[in-house]
Amino acid sequence: MARQRHHVKSGMPWLAAAADAASWCLALSVVTLLLVCSVGAGGAEQQRVVVRGAALSARPCEEIYVVAEGETLHSISDKCGDPFILEQNPHVHDPDDVFPGLVIKITPSKPRVPSSRGNAEGGGQQQQRYNFRFVRHARDAPPVSYYNYIIVGGGTAGCPLAATLSEQSRVLLLERGGLPYGNRNVSSSYHFADALADTSPSSPAQRFVSEDGVVNARARVLGGGSCLNAGFYTRASGGYVRAAGWDERLVNASYRWVEREVVFRPGVPRWQRALRDGLLEAGVTPDNGFTLDHLPGTKIGGTIFERRGRRHTAADLLRKAHPRRLTVFLHATVSRVLFRRRTRSKVAYGVVFTDPSGAQHRAYVRRNRGGGGGEVILAAGTLGSPQLLMLSGGVADNPMNSVFVPSPVPVALSLVQVVGVTRFGSFIKGVSGSQFGIPIHDHSFGGGGRHRHHASFGMFSPMTGQLGTLPPKQRTPEAMRRAAEVMRRLDRRAFRGGFILEKTLGPMSTGHVELRSTDPAANPAVTFNYFRDPRDVERCARGIQAIQRVVASRSFARFTYNRTSTATIFRRAAGTPFFPVNLMPRHPGDTRSLQQYCRDTVMTIWHYHGGCHVGGVVDKDYRVIGVRGLRVINSSTFNYSPGTNPQATVMMLGRYMGLRILKERWASKGKDVKH
Repeated sequence: MARQRHHVKSGMPWLAAAADAASWCLALSVVTLLLVCSVGAGGAEQQRVVVRGAALSARPCEEIYVVAEGETLHSISDKCGDPFILEQNPHVHDPDDVFPGLVIKITPSKPRVPSSRGNAEGGGQQQQRYNFRFVRHARDAPPVSYYNYIIVGGGTAGCPLAATLSEQSRVLLLERGGLPYGNRNVSSSYHFADALADTSPSSPAQRFVSEDGVVNARARVLGGGSCLNAGFYTRASGGYVRAAGWDERLVNASYRWVEREVVFRPGVPRWQRALRDGLLEAGVTPDNGFTLDHLPGTKIGGTIFERRGRRHTAADLLRKAHPRRLTVFLHATVSRVLFRRRTRSKVAYGVVFTDPSGAQHRAYVRRNRGGGGGEVILAAGTLGSPQLLMLSGGVADNPMNSVFVPSPVPVALSLVQVVGVTRFGSFIKGVSGSQFGIPIHDHSFGGGGRHRHHASFGMFSPMTGQLGTLPPKQRTPEAMRRAAEVMRRLDRRAFRGGFILEKTLGPMSTGHVELRSTDPAANPAVTFNYFRDPRDVERCARGIQAIQRVVASRSFARFTYNRTSTATIFRRAAGTPFFPVNLMPRHPGDTRSLQQYCRDTVMTIWHYHGGCHVGGVVDKDYRVIGVRGLRVINSSTFNYSPGTNPQATVMMLGRYMGLRILKERWASKGKDVKH
């Protein structure tokens, strides 16, 4: 199968290629000459013009681009929509090597038009563009309202479910967070890690620490986990669909409905291509090329990020909603589901929710005259759904172990694009590039509104809670603070490279969630029992061995130091034997077995699931057993995680069950539901 290449036209005649190179060199020479002449003509006394602020953002994105003062490689990439600047400019050896007057070549896509009124206005413009007239703040909610369906949780499943049900019914969607639009930590791949590093009350990610000691996060934003993840999109396997008892034809139609709105084919940079070729060389075969299907071997999957790095989320699926039948209230925290007792069972008939001021609002289900139709549907995630049901149940989280592979050459930013689906129950993925030096801006409460600048250091770092160099129980806030200080002292070139990670299938190990309080905003106590089942440990060990083969492969040689120099280079760079990321290959003095290495370095990949399992809490139609008018539709119903990344299947499930519910509702009236 032909392999995809970007920015290079295969089969171009040598003469055309030479002419193209010559024209680029000539253009570069002309621009350089003009710059030199302009400096000479101005003289030493000529006043220097500095471009800052809005004028900086307004500069046109042209193929031959001159860097202005205050610009960085990240800001130019973000503004001009070109994530491959580093690869197109061999004279730029590092993202930090840019300076005013530097001439670079870019391939601009549609330039981003910044809002002149800040993020709040930008979010409003996006909301208006998507025709989200039905989205309102919870404080504007009436004290009492009635709907055919009340959905609790506007996340990865809740948004497609609400959009689908609104096609023929009045729907209320309640989300405890805010809009994802206008927040660069959500919308931009360059700031992907910043959302996870943000622990403020308004953050779209609510941090929690499991009883195992592993730092984790739950979504608190319209769109749910699709606003926080690395964007990889892949369907569940055919075996998973059949085991779930789903209608395969309707499943495929539901996947396609999602994919038309939010899924893209990624532009694959050199580091990801080297990872793909290294996986094939390491025996993770066959080469499946680009596909959304879950297949053994190595493949390029879909992504919810556009080529220029802008994220699309499950919230975008609300564009498909009927604007007069759907109402969405943001910052609406549901405190309880209302039940009434019938002769043999309970019936859910509404919910109570509060707005940020503490005012209570009630929403009731409007039923048909015969008592049928109308439901409360919980789509509040793996932790929120059992919490609302006042349940303590079984949950699981796929363990993840990552290693940092330092690179002697610059590496472009990329999130998960390539995956190796092994035959022994391990998935191998990678993220690359300089996510490390991106500043987070927040207001210090005692500093008169001044900004504090610090770095998130990327997806796997102490700032996001991913401190894999210490066993979980030793990852205290103080240990993370010390690790972050070490990282701040490093030359940013020390972070050139990428992470290769291993996710364990299943998993076989399970834990439990327990309520700590009746406060719906509080995190429950969660224990995942990582690697309790020895089968998970063996899968991880074999996955680490596969990563070692990839790193040692000829295909990946361009992005690795030689084996003997790595530890020395990084001890010298850090000025300390402690470097707060796991390096590959491991130091020769590390005598741990791979099994112990897996236990000591375990982190989350944020794919936790369970708590309301099918067959235990809900039936095959996702109705809560023993309760009428109440369903749970989200990842809390999964017995194990689907495929290499669950978000595609969670979004599909929202659409799938929406169609099933509409079919049930209108079957007696002889109406058809279009797929």
